[in-house]
Amino acid sequence: MQRIGVYGGTFDPLHNGHFHVAAAIMQAFALDRLLFVPAFVPPHKRKQEISSPFQRLAMLTLATAQQPRMFVSTIELEAPTRPYTIETLGRLQAEFPQAHLFFLMGADSFRDVTMWKSHERILSEYSVIVATRPGYLEAEHPATHLDASLQTRVIDLRGGALPQEAHWQTPHIYLTDYVEVDLAATFIRELAAQGRKLDDVVPPAVAAYIEKYQLYRNS
Repeated sequence: MQRIGVYGGTFDPLHNGHFHVAAAIMQAFALDRLLFVPAFVPPHKRKQEISSPFQRLAMLTLATAQQPRMFVSTIELEAPTRPYTIETLGRLQAEFPQAHLFFLMGADSFRDVTMWKSHERILSEYSVIVATRPGYLEAEHPATHLDASLQTRVIDLRGGALPQEAHWQTPHIYLTDYVEVDLAATFIRELAAQGRKLDDVVPPAVAAYIEKYQLYRNS
């Protein structure tokens, strides 16, 4: 059975934090492939205007072109309406019926996950990997916001512990802190708006794309 990671987000732009987390998770969980899934997110639904989905798709494609096990899925960009995560996961499972899906989310999303549509199904039907920074979640009780039945699914790998292959047979919620990167897309857009170099914070191909098309200069 293939193990496929699903990493969703706006990726405006994809930065080194995203990239390092993806690489670390792929190695720790022995993923056969990882899918970056950019969200459509119409600008009128956001307080802050974001780049077009085509630009964000282009940056993701350029950044992963030389990564044989990293792919970009357009499943949400092609959806007629903005899909919920549970719907996207269901469509991906139908596309890869023999695969074990691992949904990757950040610690902020994990804290707010109870507000997501059908969050119980996401956390019980799919393996979920929470990527956090050391010390970001509560040390002793990081999942008290979840129902008791979901708390029993939590496997705490913080501190560098690796998952056990026996756990992969059924869905679990994995807490990880493999990468300590403090980067935010907002900060990178601010740098770009000032015309500063981005070579140290985004993949080289993404930096070149942002410079060529003068993205974020009017932010």
